[in-house]
Amino acid sequence: MRQIKAVIFDLDGTLANTLPLCIHAFRQSIEPLINRSVSDEEIIATFGPSEEGTIKALVPDYYDKGVANYLQQYELSHHMCPSTFSGIPELISFLKKQGVHISLVTGKGRYSTEISLKHFELEDAFEFVETGSALGPRKPECIAKILAKLGNISKEEVIYVGDAPSDILASREAGVSAIAAAWAETAEPEKLLELKPDELFYSFENFSIWLKQNV
Repeated sequence: MRQIKAVIFDLDGTLANTLPLCIHAFRQSIEPLINRSVSDEEIIATFGPSEEGTIKALVPDYYDKGVANYLQQYELSHHMCPSTFSGIPELISFLKKQGVHISLVTGKGRYSTEISLKHFELEDAFEFVETGSALGPRKPECIAKILAKLGNISKEEVIYVGDAPSDILASREAGVSAIAAAWAETAEPEKLLELKPDELFYSFENFSIWLKQNV
């Protein structure tokens, strides 16, 4: 791998342990509309599109109300995830001082992304932010859009850091190195290892050390 000149981060499960918050907000917003309980598995099975896509899949007859309820619950319940993983803001600050480009590509919708970045005081941390679509996964497209904006930086000098198997596949499709983040309690390292990422880290601290050695 060449010297790393640009880092693109995922959000949920990579910058912060937000997945339990997402599932809680889905349950609180959906169940009153359909008068039944919704399992974690039922919710997770819809992931790929943004939250709007999950609402469309689970409560299509109450789409507008479901989306409004979700965003309200997501913001009200953000105390469940009060901060990023320890060391994230400091690493971003270090990378910026080294002249490394920092961007964000997330499957979250635009509004929930804005809520979390504001909550974590990271509104100005990323040069480019690309969010998800209700229509389906678009991370390879989003990574490609950022690559097109990076000027003289080549794909070989860019990494994408994400916690899901789909993040490894998106990195490959976009032609950048796949760095698997297995430090969240929701990570599934065995599934990540099966896809042979370029690097896999079980702790954010070890990832941070490695990254600082390669920029």
